[in-house]
Amino acid sequence: PWSGVPPGSVSLSSSNSLRKYLDPEPESRVEGGGQAVPTSAREHGDLSRLRSSSLEIREKEIREKGSEILREQLDAAKRELKLKDKECERLSQVRNQLEQELEELTASLFEEAHKMVREANVKQAAAEKQLKEAQGKIDVLQAEVTALKTLVLTSTPSSPNRQLHPQLQPSGTRGAYKHVGGHIRNKSASGAFPSSTGKPEPSSVSVQPAAKEDREMDSVLYAEFLMWREHPSLDRSSAFLSRIYREDIGPCLSFTRSEASISLAVENNSLTIEPVAMSALPMVKASAIECGGPKKCALSGVSRLCRHRIKLGDKGSYYYISPSSRARITAVCNFFTYIRYIQQGLVRHDAEQMFWEVMRLRREMTVAKLGFYLTDQG
Repeated sequence: PWSGVPPGSVSLSSSNSLRKYLDPEPESRVEGGGQAVPTSAREHGDLSRLRSSSLEIREKEIREKGSEILREQLDAAKRELKLKDKECERLSQVRNQLEQELEELTASLFEEAHKMVREANVKQAAAEKQLKEAQGKIDVLQAEVTALKTLVLTSTPSSPNRQLHPQLQPSGTRGAYKHVGGHIRNKSASGAFPSSTGKPEPSSVSVQPAAKEDREMDSVLYAEFLMWREHPSLDRSSAFLSRIYREDIGPCLSFTRSEASISLAVENNSLTIEPVAMSALPMVKASAIECGGPKKCALSGVSRLCRHRIKLGDKGSYYYISPSSRARITAVCNFFTYIRYIQQGLVRHDAEQMFWEVMRLRREMTVAKLGFYLTDQG
């Protein structure tokens, strides 16, 4: 409090009051030597003592406040450390729990993986077994189909196969002529249409032995077929298909009335042949009559009873066709069906068997073009 007061400027009243406060009897005080101390010197010493005591008090207060602040900070740090310890302990527990769950999950995943591998191996073994069985069945069915084709192809009206017709007796008491479809045909003409297998069985009906069919491969045709078989397609530019179009397909689909695009529909596999109900024939729509009729073929223009009609693609018109026209269209459709099977890789025969099947289908087209066809006896 006295730091701002210059020395020597203390008033007398103030010094007196200080003296009374510090020393109530200043006049009676003497120094240790027995001599009285001057009043101004005493006042100066008193001020010094007062200042030093005041500074000591302030320093003590500051130290106490600093100690109190440090204690508070220390307590706060201790509380924070306790919280950190608790958090670390909680995180350690979480880590241990996660590690345990991870180990359990890994073990379960490995177990599930081994289980799936075992199941896959079992399924693979079962699938392989089923595949072998299916292949065996397919081989058996193919052999049966081949045998049936052989039986069917070796059976003709003039020389029926005894395996297909067990009721026929081998004694051959019926003579050399056979009644077929209301017409009489000599057996000697049956050689004009031999079967394609080359292994006909002897006739069980005729007394005379059936003529044996032999065949000889045309090297030019076989070479063209082999070249086409390397890259099978329906393109007419190949020598193989070009010859067939020129010699078989074109003549077979060449009708008197060519307003219907029969060839294009057959090539695109968009031609539909369906039978006509005979009870519905008298009630025919006018649009259908314009494309032939129940008693007139729309393709040949010949007056015949038309039991079938064709539809070209998505067109709404139907064309009534005679049995002969149907046989010609069916022969061409059969040829294209077999060619598509070869193109799609569905025929599992060697090249020579495919070639002879193609030749058989070509013969059917030629026979149909010449006007021969089979009719249902019913």
